[in-house]
Amino acid sequence: MELYHASNQVVEFPEIRRSYYTKDFSWGFYCTNSMEQAKVWAIRRKNKVKLGNPTINIYEYQENKELNVLHFDEVNDEWLDFIASCRNGNLHRYDIVEGPMADDEIWEYVDDFLNGKMPREIFLAYAKFKKPTHQLSFHTIQGLSTLKFVKSEVINNA
Repeated sequence: MELYHASNQVVEFPEIRRSYYTKDFSWGFYCTNSMEQAKVWAIRRKNKVKLGNPTINIYEYQENKELNVLHFDEVNDEWLDFIASCRNGNLHRYDIVEGPMADDEIWEYVDDFLNGKMPREIFLAYAKFKKPTHQLSFHTIQGLSTLKFVKSEVINNA
């Protein structure tokens, strides 16, 4: 399977970096199976960082059945609990996590849920009307070893 990672530079050797805040599935190296989504991420990063060029890094993903992988098919109770835990700074023991992304619109709902402003049932009802995007995150060296760098492409006119 081909995966895409958005950046402002070529990333031949992916790394797991700890940042100021945790993401949906905690700290990790994030990819998507959608080139269009990766382009949006790369342009957004360019506008935020103001350095480098919006770049899509392309990898071949080779599944390893021996790894501890968590997969969410949809936004549901388990996904919401996992995201809430990760966004609150809790770590997990998965090598790879795959599932919907709490994009900007859905994140507002997640934030309201985490702050006790929105009941779970209302969040899930709202989330069903949104089209969550895809993400696959790598959280260990073993997880990263399933990726093989293919090439990178700079997005022109961004």
